[in-house]
Amino acid sequence: MPALPRLLVDADACPVREEVVRVAGRLGLEVLLVTNGARPVRPPNLPFVRLVVVSEGADKADDFIAETARPIDVCLTADIPLAARCLAKGAFALSFKGKPWTSDNIGSALAGREVARHLREIGAIGGGPAPMAGADRSRFLSALDTMAQAAIRKSREPAPRQPAPDAAG
Repeated sequence: MPALPRLLVDADACPVREEVVRVAGRLGLEVLLVTNGARPVRPPNLPFVRLVVVSEGADKADDFIAETARPIDVCLTADIPLAARCLAKGAFALSFKGKPWTSDNIGSALAGREVARHLREIGAIGGGPAPMAGADRSRFLSALDTMAQAAIRKSREPAPRQPAPDAAG
């Protein structure tokens, strides 16, 4: 039986944990809630949900997720650089507001992030992203279901065949 995808959650700032657990339970997928312990994360007492506490420090949870991600896993994060690292490993990536990250859009998202950072530094803009709305949760649920189904299909694909060694040498 092929390995199933996992949902790797950047849990410290995740506003959609309940939605993730609901989708995972319905599809029979494992959830890894990854945190550096800076904020309390209370996982539900369910056999398919695992809390992973990494050492404290900037990007430690991101490092764990990026290093652990497999091509069939779904990485759930608001962190655009982490999404890029997961995509580079061949994994799926989805924002908490339901935006699928792909090789086609991650480059412009990284560039836009840098422009926004610069504008904040010089005081041209303030604040961060808008808070989660009901429409965001609905869009996230739909996008997660679609992406998780795609990951399941990918996990069932036969592994690429390795070329036979050249006997001639």
